[in-house]
Amino acid sequence: MKAEIGWYLAGFADGEGSFNISFRQRNDYKLGWKISLCFNVSQKDKVILALFKRYLGCGRLRRRDDGIWYYEVNNFNAIWEKVIPFFKKYRFLSAKKKRDFSIFCRVAKMIKKGEHLTEEGIRKIVELREQMNCGGKHKYEDKEILDKLHKSLLIRESSETIRRTPANNGGEEIVRSSEKSEVNINERS
Repeated sequence: MKAEIGWYLAGFADGEGSFNISFRQRNDYKLGWKISLCFNVSQKDKVILALFKRYLGCGRLRRRDDGIWYYEVNNFNAIWEKVIPFFKKYRFLSAKKKRDFSIFCRVAKMIKKGEHLTEEGIRKIVELREQMNCGGKHKYEDKEILDKLHKSLLIRESSETIRRTPANNGGEEIVRSSEKSEVNINERS
């Protein structure tokens, strides 16, 4: 790629592009949330967006109902292997876009390490997302994500306790605490 095209696309993305972190509720995920990254640019003219697709070698172009064209990359491998290296090479000038991209890269690194699959990781990603795009508007707000995460953990802990409680032997009642230690109720201290 010619350097002037790289700098042109970076400059265009500096003004019109967006880096986003989205949460989707998923029952098939252990903690109930799928976390996705997305880079997108929208514009009336398709030509410039086609340059992004051509030179980044990934993503897709779509036309919205209002006539605006939309280029997006939401495949994690494409983001990790193409989008992030491109914008590390052709850096942004605006402080806001630099900050958003830096946070986006931190979350990508967390996802690459699998940290997004832990309670602590989800909480950290929620915190980082709030610092991007001036807080931005999201389908699921931070409180809702954290509340549902908490409920998911309670349900999971409860079902694990029930699943691990052995059958009643000899009429003794056995109770498991959240620390997974057994207490025989019939025993007296």
